[in-house]
Amino acid sequence: MSLGTESGTASAPVRVRRPKADPYLSSAEAQDLAREALDEVANAADVGEYLGLTMEGERVATLRFACELPGYVGWNWVVTMARIPRARHATVAETELLPGEGALLAPPFVPWADRLQPGDIRPGDILPHIMDDPRLELGYAATGEEDVDQLATWELGLGRSRVLSPEGRAQAAQRWYEGAHGPSAPEAIRAPASCSTCGFVTPLAGSLRTVFGVCANQWSPRDGSVVAYDHGCGAHSETDVARTGTQWPANSPMVDDSSIVPLSLDRSEEPAQAGEPGPL
Repeated sequence: MSLGTESGTASAPVRVRRPKADPYLSSAEAQDLAREALDEVANAADVGEYLGLTMEGERVATLRFACELPGYVGWNWVVTMARIPRARHATVAETELLPGEGALLAPPFVPWADRLQPGDIRPGDILPHIMDDPRLELGYAATGEEDVDQLATWELGLGRSRVLSPEGRAQAAQRWYEGAHGPSAPEAIRAPASCSTCGFVTPLAGSLRTVFGVCANQWSPRDGSVVAYDHGCGAHSETDVARTGTQWPANSPMVDDSSIVPLSLDRSEEPAQAGEPGPL
């Protein structure tokens, strides 16, 4: 059964014409010429055995040689050669070093913004400016006021071109809370009390102050760092308070209850007769 076109006529199968083998390009002389061309870009010891030839087109072929360079496992030296019509010798077009099957390749390129990890920035390193950083949003122009108003301007972030966006605050809060500054840190799990009751914790400004503060205890491993209020460590401000015992005296008085007479408080009983004590 043959498939027809819209006009009803059968379509002929497309035939791909393969280049014919060229005896001049596959000759030993062509291989020697290719090796001479590779001498200009590599040492002779780095060019291995001849691996074969691929016809790229009419009178154009690529000759492959094994690469013996350390670290280039599976790579090939390739020499593209051509022959003009009716010529009996080949001409070198270009030389390259290309990966072959099973070649050891470098990992795909990853932009620096996706490759950078916390702690990678060292003294002297400067990150490039990110114009559309979702963690930031535009601030307002400074008011130019002096004295008291100038302090208020700085607190509101009005003197900065950009301030934290809601997304930036949410990312920071989640990162701090789930990391070494939150309640799941080993030091927090073993702490005798939380940072919420520590006198060395100074609350942050803005909406983050409801969950985080800054540790100001020089003996704490988090000194100068942001901590969640349910974080904790062994340097809590109240851990050295002496524990007080009970306020009751150590030797409480002994009460002799052998002479106590139980009395009935039931007022429905009959009145006592003369000379007998009545109910209280």
